[in-house]
Amino acid sequence: MSVLEKPMAVRGRGRSGRTLAVRGRGLSLRIRPRPLAVTLLLTLLAAGSGALALTRDGLVPPAEVLGALFGAGSEQAAFVVLELRLPRVALGLVVGAALGAAGALFQQLSRNPLGSPDIVGFDSGAATGALLVLLHGDPAYVAAGAAGGGLATAVVVQLLARRGSFRGNRLILAGIAVGSLLASVNAYLLTRAALDHAQSAQLWLIGSLGSAEAHQVLPALLGLGALLLAALPVVRRLDLLEMGDEAAGGLGVDAVRTRVLVLLVAVGLSAVAVSAAGPIVFVALCAPQLARRLSRGTGTGLLPAAAMGALLLSASDLVAISLPTAGPLPVGVVTGALGGVYLAWLLGRGRRR
Repeated sequence: MSVLEKPMAVRGRGRSGRTLAVRGRGLSLRIRPRPLAVTLLLTLLAAGSGALALTRDGLVPPAEVLGALFGAGSEQAAFVVLELRLPRVALGLVVGAALGAAGALFQQLSRNPLGSPDIVGFDSGAATGALLVLLHGDPAYVAAGAAGGGLATAVVVQLLARRGSFRGNRLILAGIAVGSLLASVNAYLLTRAALDHAQSAQLWLIGSLGSAEAHQVLPALLGLGALLLAALPVVRRLDLLEMGDEAAGGLGVDAVRTRVLVLLVAVGLSAVAVSAAGPIVFVALCAPQLARRLSRGTGTGLLPAAAMGALLLSASDLVAISLPTAGPLPVGVVTGALGGVYLAWLLGRGRRR
């Protein structure tokens, strides 16, 4: 008899409200209604932000946008929507979700709210690998370069922080040190590049969706989906490590193996984001914490963080393309400004407490 024909449900109540656990042969699923509702709401808001971006300036009316999406619009509307705007919107949603999920994994792995890939240097490492490919290799292998650079950075940071076992301030300090060093390496690479390559690479380093193309969306989406599926089985084990390695080991959790798997998935998610849009800052830092405040949940909160990341980046890109600036504004500028406001708010909140 299949699992779906004869499930066993166990209900409980935790900080996030009622929990429904469904278990059976080969299946173990825990459903918390509030985090699920928050994830669905954030996903709808992110989709709404993308829809606004498609109709932002009135050049294509909403009815023609819908027609273009379903293959019934004019050729002009189809070109504007499908070729110029939709790739940017779709890539922004995918990259934002990857950043939010990566931030959630890094923060839970390090047990530190500052443990996001842009703070601890993994984005800088991915950017170094991607820059080497962009400036001295085949641009088709940018994703591989970003993944290799991020993974190499993760190894170096772990060697420097090995006593911390991916936890606490030691990891953060080691990551900041390595990230600063790699930022200098990235600046040096730009000085040695040809002028036209250096200009495009500098724009990419800020973080931009302006050069998004349709052929980039599917590989990024497939990478995001595969890595999220790979993360789901180990997230529960990662949450159990909060009890301590010995207690989690008593429940059958291999602490070292779990941390290595989580690190590989988190680096992969960072590589997906960096290779598609450059090292966009602060989304991975803010998204997990904002999602956790809304869902009032414990643990990693992977899916709410991914949905919040998609919303933050989509909304930031909408702001970037709507501001009356002299030229196109990279989305990394907007996320950096929003991140600064968010950190200032956290500091003010801490002082009041």
